[in-house]
Amino acid sequence: MNDTTDNNDDVGDDWAAAMNEQAESEASPADFQNLQADAMPASAMEENIEMILDIPVTVSVEIGRSKINIRNLLKLNQGSVVELDRLAGEPMDVIVNGTLIAHGEVVVVNEKFGVRLTDVISATERVKKLK
Repeated sequence: MNDTTDNNDDVGDDWAAAMNEQAESEASPADFQNLQADAMPASAMEENIEMILDIPVTVSVEIGRSKINIRNLLKLNQGSVVELDRLAGEPMDVIVNGTLIAHGEVVVVNEKFGVRLTDVISATERVKKLK
């Protein structure tokens, strides 16, 4: 048992020495002058924006929602109707990566469905909703 105690004392001494060394060293403050918002030239900012323009995002259009219990969900079959929480003619939500960005209405172009944006939510409002 004395060997184990001696080893623990050695470890404790090492920690004490490290703590003393850290206490004796002086820390100097970091220089953050280069991180000012206006320090980056406009051309560099444009390059940074250019880098993100090709990132893919998921756009979805929601016409409504409904909550049903599992019992009723299992009873659904072809021809079943699920009531949604929106009225006919009410605008749909246009959502990008889970964030509401606009409201719109359904259009058909060349036999494909599309959405005509009727109200785009401002960037400041979207940022407020993130907080």
